[in-house]
Amino acid sequence: MQPTNVVREAVMAPSLAAKTSRIGLVVGVIGMVLAVLLGMLEGDHMRHFYWAYLVAFSFMFTLTLGGLFFVLIQHVTGARWSVSVRRMGEFAMNTVPLLAVMALPLLYPLFTHAGVEEFGGLLWPWIHPHGEHAALVEFKSPFLNVGFFLARSTFYLLAWWIVTRFFLKKSVQQDQDQSEAHTVTMRKLSAPSIILFALTISFASFDWIMSTDPTWFSTIFGVYIFGGAFLAINALLVISAYYLRTRNVMTEQITTEHYHDLGKFMTAFTVFWAYIAFSQFMLIWYANIPEETVWFQHRVTEAWSPWSYGLVFTNFVIPFFGFLSRWTKRNPKVLMFWAAYTLVVHWVDIYWLIMPNMDAETVPFSLVEITTALGAFGFFVWAYSRQATKHSLLAYGDPNLERCLGHVNY
Repeated sequence: MQPTNVVREAVMAPSLAAKTSRIGLVVGVIGMVLAVLLGMLEGDHMRHFYWAYLVAFSFMFTLTLGGLFFVLIQHVTGARWSVSVRRMGEFAMNTVPLLAVMALPLLYPLFTHAGVEEFGGLLWPWIHPHGEHAALVEFKSPFLNVGFFLARSTFYLLAWWIVTRFFLKKSVQQDQDQSEAHTVTMRKLSAPSIILFALTISFASFDWIMSTDPTWFSTIFGVYIFGGAFLAINALLVISAYYLRTRNVMTEQITTEHYHDLGKFMTAFTVFWAYIAFSQFMLIWYANIPEETVWFQHRVTEAWSPWSYGLVFTNFVIPFFGFLSRWTKRNPKVLMFWAAYTLVVHWVDIYWLIMPNMDAETVPFSLVEITTALGAFGFFVWAYSRQATKHSLLAYGDPNLERCLGHVNY
């Protein structure tokens, strides 16, 4: 069924977007300032701060890349239901410039090691190999070295910036001229862009996250990060849509049917995340190779085992049954709760991936983690929301808008 007399006009909320972005900026600045001060007070050469900062940076990285994949998959499949929520995905992916700026503080641990050489540096242990596995890490030095690491990171960010800028620009141009040619172009280029996305998110995950334990390797790790990223972006879209709904914006363009589909994506990728997590664990357990099992050994210590076993429930069992009901997916308020829950446990998952590599015997959770997370998310909200001050919240030039507004789940 399609609605009649669909009005193709911009949906603007500049004052709301400006207010939201200001709040995000204030939270970001206060959070990061407090995090730096707390890190300085710990007296460990800011080592704890940089590990917590990497967790926050990785969380933001998954939201940005999740937005990119959401947009690409809608174009490559010719999806019609998602036109009304796609612009928010475009806003999320277009935070790549912020991601590049947020990566700059991570240059300091690459070049500064004073007082923490015994730990292999402030952050990535492969910078100064030490301990019983030093020879193995040195064997990987043709790949794990500062120069090549920086070159790869620059390439990832530049590639993402080019792709995200292109797709947002084409989408906005379509709002102006309403030409179907833009849809054809974006669909053609989305397929090779997905290949580029798959390679870059995998290698960025290897470099920025997996290499915090340079003796460990897992070819499925990039898929694990991707699963969490796509789950997180769907949660963000639900929260964004509900936020607009409570302020009487996009209430007619984002219907119960669209919440239902976003909920279905979240249900599916909750299962997908669990499947990849179990597959990675099962294969490593079955092979029983010391270089691989050491990563899980660090996560079943007395300190970390509650977190490891807890993830089974917090990230799979609880949300799976929470999302399972059709009623949940079609109730925006309830679905928003589960979306917010998903973002929180997604951050916990990233924390579990990274922090045991800093210290496997204790859980160094403190206000440093909380303030860095709030700071990074605040900056993301600022960059995400400010785009709505100049662009329509609705891709009203898309030729599939009528079909989107008439979309029904049977």
